[in-house]
Amino acid sequence: METYAGHVSSTRQSMAARGVVVPFLDLARADGDLRDEILADVADLIDASAFVNGPPVTAFEEAFAGACGTAEAVGVASGLDALRLALLAAGIERGDEVILPGSTFVATFEAVEQAGGVPVPVDVHDLDAAIDVDAAAAAVSPRTRFLLPVHLYGHMADMRSLDSLAGYRGLTIIEDACQAHGAHRDGIQAGAAGTAGAFSFYPGKNLGAFGDGGAVTTDDAELAARVRMLREHGQREKYRHELSGYTSRLDSLQAAVLLRKLPRLGDQNAERADAAASYRFALDGVGDVRLPAARPGSNPAWHLFVIRTPKRDALAAHLAERGIQTGLHYPEPPHLSPAFARLGLRPGSLPVTERLSAECLSLPMFPGITEQELELVADAIEGFFDGA
Repeated sequence: METYAGHVSSTRQSMAARGVVVPFLDLARADGDLRDEILADVADLIDASAFVNGPPVTAFEEAFAGACGTAEAVGVASGLDALRLALLAAGIERGDEVILPGSTFVATFEAVEQAGGVPVPVDVHDLDAAIDVDAAAAAVSPRTRFLLPVHLYGHMADMRSLDSLAGYRGLTIIEDACQAHGAHRDGIQAGAAGTAGAFSFYPGKNLGAFGDGGAVTTDDAELAARVRMLREHGQREKYRHELSGYTSRLDSLQAAVLLRKLPRLGDQNAERADAAASYRFALDGVGDVRLPAARPGSNPAWHLFVIRTPKRDALAAHLAERGIQTGLHYPEPPHLSPAFARLGLRPGSLPVTERLSAECLSLPMFPGITEQELELVADAIEGFFDGA
């Protein structure tokens, strides 16, 4: 059987053949040594024919709830499903307004509409791209039922202030924690701050499966029970359908993978934090680069390391020429996309969100990234601004 070292070596050779010097993400390097254990788990699943709702699902739900500090975790098929089913289980009704940040992945908007709600985007803080609590407060109307903060790039929103707003206005908080596995702020853990939290286990996440997957976390046993019904055609017991539901189960295979990877999350998040610190030191004062900031009392998951510059496209091209891969998260804010043109928002309606979309550039960030690779990235950025 191919060894982990051999697998990583061949992966690097493949990247080198494509001219990649520093990859944006290297999943084989982060978790390739679990190959044999996961293959053994797959063999066990085949022998048991436990492909749907098998023992790994229950085991992972219990372990993930413990990791998040919640009473319940319910595995579902994706992060989008986690958001949609959490809203439905929390009682959203058609036409209810849901306040959410303009700066997010489109799935946050999609989940609201698919659950029957109306997304009401507000602007974000220029410092950390988190929802502006004052803007959220100003957007509350008699039709507002939910707040949906997003812990973008792994940085938690100001949940203490949002909780105060929610309590004062009688709103329900659902967290979009899809990029924030293991993040903390002000002693509060991502996924444990609202009525429910939604996570994605897409392969590139801090805790990623070998395909799609997601989970809803909550301390509300009845809400968790409703999510379990909704993910399984609305049934609490077979062929007794209490709700109109969906097919949105977390596969046993993905649960087995996540069970293997969950114990590494803390150490891998620490590696990401170290890489972020190296970037922040090396890039401090370079050109017009704006570096991501961590609020006092915040322990981000550093899912992404996103810098900002008005010269974003030219810098990305410069790095690509030198074999350094980058990403854009996200170049088109959902409120200006054709998919949500019906919201009637025009350019300039969310200025901070729109400026972030025009300037954002995600640098390579993953567990196992080396100091040499980090230095290559920083040197190339410095060279760009020095005209090298």
